[in-house]
Amino acid sequence: MKHELKLPSEGVYLGRASKPGTAHPVVVTVRGGDLVAISSREAPTVRDICEMDDPAAYVRSAKGTAIGSVEAIAANSFEGSRNADLPVLLSPVDLQAVKASGVTFVVSLLERVIEEQARGAPEKADAIRADIANLIGHDLSKLKPGSPEAMEIKAKLIARGAWSQYLEVGIGPDAEIFTKCQPLASVGYGADVGLHPVSSWNNPEPEVAVIAASTGRIVGVTLGNDVNLRDVEGRSALLLGKAKDNNASAALGPFIRLFDDAFTLADAKSARIGLRVEGEDGFELEGSSSMAEISRSPEELVAAAMGPHHQYPDGMALYLGTMFVPSKDRGEGGKGFTHKPGDIVTISTDTLGSLTNRVQLSPDCPRWTYGARSLMRDLSAAGLI
Repeated sequence: MKHELKLPSEGVYLGRASKPGTAHPVVVTVRGGDLVAISSREAPTVRDICEMDDPAAYVRSAKGTAIGSVEAIAANSFEGSRNADLPVLLSPVDLQAVKASGVTFVVSLLERVIEEQARGAPEKADAIRADIANLIGHDLSKLKPGSPEAMEIKAKLIARGAWSQYLEVGIGPDAEIFTKCQPLASVGYGADVGLHPVSSWNNPEPEVAVIAASTGRIVGVTLGNDVNLRDVEGRSALLLGKAKDNNASAALGPFIRLFDDAFTLADAKSARIGLRVEGEDGFELEGSSSMAEISRSPEELVAAAMGPHHQYPDGMALYLGTMFVPSKDRGEGGKGFTHKPGDIVTISTDTLGSLTNRVQLSPDCPRWTYGARSLMRDLSAAGLI
């Protein structure tokens, strides 16, 4: 099954790649059709560039060496078919904390409530969905968290006996922010993404992720797959860590698109995110969601995660959440969607390109062994720090 990286020709892109013969990941950008290595003592990591006053200007002018065509390197990045003599794309972040926001689209709030009410049993979801929709309606897209209207909806759900922790973060005053994975643990374009083997009801979560400097300033965005285990989280919100943070369960890429005069946070806020799932069993699923319907702005979410109450000296990648929860039956009617190993997931927007990954069980994905100590050792050996 052939998949091509779709990337707009315009834009200032920043990412990382593994390069044969080089121990450390190299910082890269895109120039023409080439991937160009720009690692230097001034900026040995992506984190260092994101901390600059004008990251896009630096990347445009940085000296570098072409290491191959973007097309060829992207094609070589798929797990299981890699040529060890060619570079491979990595997640575009390195030392940044990787965090995620939950229930940021009010229109997907009901699905979270349904997960909890179903107690991890997908066959119960349709009946619960219809019951709650009859009570409060389907269109919650204009609902502002914390508003009087939101509190009225909350009261109706409580009266029905459908109170949920998700209500507090979905329509209440406080956002949900959680750790998606440790720095250097996210995977990039073409990599396998992992599902904990205890899960039998799970799904991709196609999202935009913002990249924030340590000051809280958002300097760019990328695509992300916040892989989710619906049954595990549905059993108890206290199992969120198990549902969200597993080997290879956080995908980001293909590159960070840095903000400049031609692409701003306003453009990211209006992005339409496409999702396509292709199974080895012939199953296909397509959907889309609009960032314009997010209930809490990216600035609000970053401020909830970092500020005077919590500092991140190496900055942050923050998944912004999704409104797309697949409910199309896969197999037996009423069981909804769940992944099968071998699924190919592609997340895309017109402005950020495409992020494609293959689904596997987490124990079957490559083990995460390259951490901060390894990176510091290799950068030091190369004379970059």
